Amino acid sequence: MTLEEFFQEIPKAAVAFSGGADSAFLLYAAKKSGCKIRAYYIKTVFQPDFELEDAKRIAKELDIPMTVVDVDILAVHEVGRNGPDRCYHCKKALFTALRQAVEGEGYSLILDGTNASDDAGDRPGMRALRELGVRSPLRECGITKGEVRRLSQEAGLFTWNKPAYACLATRIQTGNRIIPGDLAKVERAEQALAQMGFADFRVRLFHGAAKIQVTEGELPILMEKRKRVTEALEQWFPEVLLDLRSRQESR
Repeated sequence: MTLEEFFQEIPKAAVAFSGGADSAFLLYAAKKSGCKIRAYYIKTVFQPDFELEDAKRIAKELDIPMTVVDVDILAVHEVGRNGPDRCYHCKKALFTALRQAVEGEGYSLILDGTNASDDAGDRPGMRALRELGVRSPLRECGITKGEVRRLSQEAGLFTWNKPAYACLATRIQTGNRIIPGDLAKVERAEQALAQMGFADFRVRLFHGAAKIQVTEGELPILMEKRKRVTEALEQWFPEVLLDLRSRQESR
């Protein structure tokens, strides 16, 4: 099945829109196919501000209406305690809130941007989406991440080469309670690195310290800017550490 054929069967839908490459392309493809589409951005403490700004920009460029749904995700006990099943409870809470929002605006079907390269398997978050009846057109139509980027570039979407961005909760080690202050420090640290020109990286909380992960290509650059990076991050962390594994080798 092609995306065009998918949307011939789905004339109206809501899209869970993160501002990333996959969901941006999904919005573009849906509108191009004539589907009546509306974007919904779920805002929590797990999303940095730049993601919302990117989402607003792409929705405006595509002339697609967007609704921001605020969710107090840390009010969900199973999410805040950050156990191994956090992602399941998080996705279930977020998409339950999203379903309530979209139904109030006349939408019965929710789509998300999971692509064919994503290892859905029995991942907790994917299990929650299946339980809630969320459909993933890119995955159903066999469109891989590489194809999303190629087709997005051809379509002129600025998100075509945007690095994948996992939510800020992934920066906190499983089993350690998630608190807003830690998320805020991580977000500010990552913003500082982005302003220095780093593109694909993570700043993880490690026993109170900041542990930086970059790609192999950016490792030499990080070493050149070591002093500047350390001074910037020491505003928020007592120690700044470097993970010598490249980002592709780290989970």
